[in-house]
Amino acid sequence: MVNHTKLLLGLALSTVLVVPAFADKSKNESIPVSDSSFQCITKMTPVRGFYVASLTGKLNETVAVAKSNKGGAYPPGSVVQLIPGEVMVKQPKGTNPQTHDWEFFELDVDAKGTKIRKRGYTDVVNRFGGNCFACHVQAKPQWDLVCEKNHGCQPIPLTDAMIKALQLSDPRCSPANKLSEADKKALQEVSEVFKKISTSGVEGPK
Repeated sequence: MVNHTKLLLGLALSTVLVVPAFADKSKNESIPVSDSSFQCITKMTPVRGFYVASLTGKLNETVAVAKSNKGGAYPPGSVVQLIPGEVMVKQPKGTNPQTHDWEFFELDVDAKGTKIRKRGYTDVVNRFGGNCFACHVQAKPQWDLVCEKNHGCQPIPLTDAMIKALQLSDPRCSPANKLSEADKKALQEVSEVFKKISTSGVEGPK
């Protein structure tokens, strides 16, 4: 999913995992999503460098698409997340054709809980001015608006080590994930990247 220079900043300090629920929604009925839908990101199912979950009890189908080397359409209820603080949720078919029915969320997350800061389809702009849809729409058609390396999206200014460290440092995880010295160093590097983004006006990760 992933790709975005301003969004990451807001992500670094956040967290998420989704709790399965609401299994059989009609295509015209939106899947309810609330603060409690999200938890520690590392409790979700890992796929390469990102995490997935399902709000509709269809995790196997979601994982199958995420792992496919040919792409595919994610089923309704799918949750895709790269770093704490931002997440995308697949709503039923026809909810918003422009975004392939993906709803984007920016979260405020700390050890006390998760608060949805912003949510929407084409108009969600993170605290650093990055539009989520504008980044994800660059993905090639077969990837269903999910950004990864070689999916067609603009690269984000974070290394794999930085992303992993952000995931492990999710403040919602209990017990807290153990951070190696390499992870701690990567987090320091992330802080420097965020400082440059916030002072330069460069568009951040989404």
